[in-house]
Amino acid sequence: MLKPSENIIRVPHKSQYALVIAVAKRAREITDEIEAAGEELINKPVELAVRDFVAEKFLMNEPDPFDYDN
Repeated sequence: MLKPSENIIRVPHKSQYALVIAVAKRAREITDEIEAAGEELINKPVELAVRDFVAEKFLMNEPDPFDYDN
């Protein structure tokens, strides 16, 4: 079982739901890229996606919930 690093799980003001969605989308991109290249998928795409977020190769772009235009 993959145990992601604490630093991507506990980001202030970031939704864990948004993190799951972001990792899932990145995992799908990884799968599509590997299939398009005709290569064999050795590692699990979710593990690769989590590693991308830990290494900050990809960042979540989530609106600030406290930034309201009133």
